[in-house]
Amino acid sequence: MRIILLRHAESLGNIDELAYTRTPDHALPLTPRGEVQARKAGQEVRDLLTEPTAAYVSPYVRAMRTLALLDVDDLLERTVPEPRLREQDWGNLQDPVEQEVQKRKRHEFGHFFYRLSHGESGADVDDRVASFLNELELRIAKDPTHPDTVLVVTHGLTMRLLCRRLFAWSIDLFESLSNPEHCEHRVIDHDGERWRLDRPFDQWRDSPDGSTQT
Repeated sequence: MRIILLRHAESLGNIDELAYTRTPDHALPLTPRGEVQARKAGQEVRDLLTEPTAAYVSPYVRAMRTLALLDVDDLLERTVPEPRLREQDWGNLQDPVEQEVQKRKRHEFGHFFYRLSHGESGADVDDRVASFLNELELRIAKDPTHPDTVLVVTHGLTMRLLCRRLFAWSIDLFESLSNPEHCEHRVIDHDGERWRLDRPFDQWRDSPDGSTQT
């Protein structure tokens, strides 16, 4: 089994935080720069799809548009919009002052356990990512037509939590990792005994508990 993780391209919310006060998170479009990023990433992703592939994609506009711009439909056996791969739910962000308050509290109390007002904690995302992985393994095991290679187009935090689950990383380690860049990917392979990550995530600090990504 092989999982290719890809973060969506740059969206309006990445360059204008007040965009969240005008547009629902799920509907934020890619920026012109993001459209270029996604098109450029297409060849790199195409080179990774060396066998039949199933794509699972966050239903948010920025992720769906990224997948479309990769232009790899001819290599995909199936494409499945998967809500469990969506971004962390930040709740109601119409008030820019409250938005800043929530960000500050989240930073102070930790990204994993702090539950955003009317939204989710990182732990909530971790739970739904675990549900997705469990169901995916069952699908591949029980459906002989399901490809062994899976392309997942999702969000930065979701990518990190998916890896946290697969590799049983500590919460301290998770909170020490940086999101990948837009349209950056990671490849995870299972060699029959264990999962292996092609390269580590960047870290903004050493993990307080001393654990590493190996």
